[in-house]
Amino acid sequence: MSELKKKLMEDMKKAMKKKNKARLSVIRMTRAEIKNKEIETGNDLDDQGVIQVIAKQVKQIKDSLSDFEKAGKEDVMNKLNQEIEILQDYLPEQMSETEVNKLVEQVIAETGAENMSDMGQVMGKLMPQIKGKADGSLVSSKVKNKLSN
Repeated sequence: MSELKKKLMEDMKKAMKKKNKARLSVIRMTRAEIKNKEIETGNDLDDQGVIQVIAKQVKQIKDSLSDFEKAGKEDVMNKLNQEIEILQDYLPEQMSETEVNKLVEQVIAETGAENMSDMGQVMGKLMPQIKGKADGSLVSSKVKNKLSN
């Protein structure tokens, strides 16, 4: 069992003992997503696989936040932000925008990319390095910006 899955199990037990319903709910939801992914792939997930599942959850929650913001649902937005905070505990430390810019510039230099037609090559080399550490859409927009100049 991966270290991250063990940590989720331990934290779930702690949340039960402390009667922290919000944390318990998020951890259970995450463990269910991990189990579904394991069933889908037929393999036990390692820490990297678990990070991908959690990062996907965070992205889905962030995507739905804008809809609730437009509808003026403050209570739901607060709940979703709390869920994101809980999930962030299990993700690697997020890269700053400056770090992302540096890495983008470095990979562009390494690959010799010059225009938008080289974007796939740059993203292919970048994504394994930033998986779970930065939002893919942020990285994509940075690459587009650099290649279009």
